[in-house]
Parts: sequence; structure tokens; C-alpha cells
Amino acid sequence: MMRPAVSIIVPVYQVEKYLHKCLNSLVNQTLENIEILVINDGSSDGSQKIIEEFEQKFPLLIKAFQKENGGLSDARNFGLDRATGEFIGFVDSDDEVSPTMFEEMYSLAKKHVAEMVICNLQKVDENGKVLQNLIQIPHLPENIELEQHFSVFSDLSYFACNKIYKLELFAEKRFKKGIHFEDIQLIPQLLLECSVIAQTQKFHYQYLERKGSISKSHSANGIDILRAVEDVSEYFKTSKYASKKAELKNFQILEGVYTFLAYTAFVKDSAVFKQLEIELKNFRKKHEISLLEILRYKRFGRNYLLSLPLKKKIYYFLCFTGFYLIIKKII
Repeated sequence: MMRPAVSIIVPVYQVEKYLHKCLNSLVNQTLENIEILVINDGSSDGSQKIIEEFEQKFPLLIKAFQKENGGLSDARNFGLDRATGEFIGFVDSDDEVSPTMFEEMYSLAKKHVAEMVICNLQKVDENGKVLQNLIQIPHLPENIELEQHFSVFSDLSYFACNKIYKLELFAEKRFKKGIHFEDIQLIPQLLLECSVIAQTQKFHYQYLERKGSISKSHSANGIDILRAVEDVSEYFKTSKYASKKAELKNFQILEGVYTFLAYTAFVKDSAVFKQLEIELKNFRKKHEISLLEILRYKRFGRNYLLSLPLKKKIYYFLCFTGFYLIIKKII
């Protein structure tokens, strides 16, 4: 049999309400030469029945597996160990993708001999209403040589699911188990192995924001954001881009400061909030990140702080000036 162009890995856990829509969007891809690895990570709801229905109806596309629950990283790694495609894609089982997503992205990979291809995302609610357009790298061309455009490293949002990756990038790499924010920990390391990436400005990926999900799980687990950035920073030192220290500093500012603070905005426990504030202070001290550098940070060539909505400007200002108790009263 012909080798699949793309292996799409779909971890499944307790998503019977959304799984039909997700799998429908995958079996109807215009790129025919794909394999869809559906990994049931110990679901106790009706997800397995849905998987079996799709497996019976699309036996040439669906490869179904069951395993004990091990978390998102473990399920993705399970799929990576069994994938045979030239490229790898990840789709979360409550999300969906456009019919042409993998055809266009695979075509771009072949056209530009790219090791990674990126598309834009849309955040949607359960009715399919678009809540936010998440544009990735609008200031750069379709074909990106990283040596000339390494600002990508500190501009990019490190979602796993809006990209395809050359299989060889995972030869010695897997998602780190037992942590949160595993995408931030691994995907930058994969980028550091690339020489050429490609992009499309089309919004191929629809990310579902479930009702009430924003605030229900924000806790001290946010510390894992900083740990992920630390892992990437260490890996950076031995990469072929190790001399580009300014971009590393900007990555630390975007993910280790702004992303971290965006997470802490939804932490309701004041003691946990204070703990996270101390962790951030130590992180900034270790990497010598000054307040001025944070305020001057640019993304896509523009000052990042100035481009934010007013509420976020106020929030970050209060964080930087230490008034965290005031923040808890206005968020």
C-alpha cells in the first residue's frame, strides 16, 4: 500500500457529544491519502461506540485503538509510535477542521520542502459561532526560511493542532507526560530542528471553547508554563540557532510572562495567585527579564502591549506594578 501523506492523531477522552463532528471533518478530507489514528484514552462514555461506527464505515481511513487512560501526551505519543505517514497532524477530538486543511498544508510542504506547515485557527463556541480569529504569522511570506526570519520563534503560538510536521522531527522527541502545557514544551523544540517552514493564512482549524471551561481548571498547574519555557530554553542552547539570543529572550517574554499572566488572570484562589506571582518573579530574575523589555516586546513587528484590548492593558499594568489584590477585584 502507498505510504500515507499525513497521519492524523486524534486522542479521545469523554467526548461523545463532539466526536461525530470531529471525525466527520476528518473522513471528508479532500486529501485522500491519509490515515486517521483514533486513540481511545480510557473513555467511559459512548465514545468507543462512535469510534467503532466510523471504523466500520471507513476501514481504509480509520485505525482505532484503545488504551488505559494516560492523559493527552500519552495518547499522542501512543499514536506517534504507530503512525506511518510522511507528515503528522494532531486534532483534538472536540474540534473540527476544514475539508481542505490537510490537502493544502501537505501541498505547501511539498512545494517548499518544508518540515512544518502552519495554518490559522478560529476559536468557536458549541454552536459554531466564531469567538476569535487566531492569526499566526501574518507579516511573513508563504515560504519561511528560519535563518532569515527567526522572529517566528518568538511570534508563533505553539498550538500542536494547527500544524503538520515531518515525521522525522519526532525521531527522538515525544510529548512530555505528566505535565500541563505540553505543546509549549515540545513544539518550539520541533521548530528548532527545522530549516524551512510554510504557512497558509486560511483558518483551517476550529478550536472549541466549551462553556465554562475558561475558569474551571486554572490552578497552580500554571507553573508548568514556566517549566515548559525552561525546557525549551535549555534545548535552545544546543540548537543550530543558539546564537540568536534576542529571539530566545522574546520567546521567554511571550510565553513565560504574557502567556503565564493570561493564565493567572483566571486563577480564583488568592493564595495560588500569590504563589504564581512569586514563581514569575523568580523566572524573570533567572533570565534577567526587565520590566522595560516586557513593555517593549514586539510581536509581528508591533508593540505587543499596545496592541491589546484596554482591559488586558490594565491587567498587565497591575501585574507589573504588583497590585495583584486589585486585579482579583476587577477580573
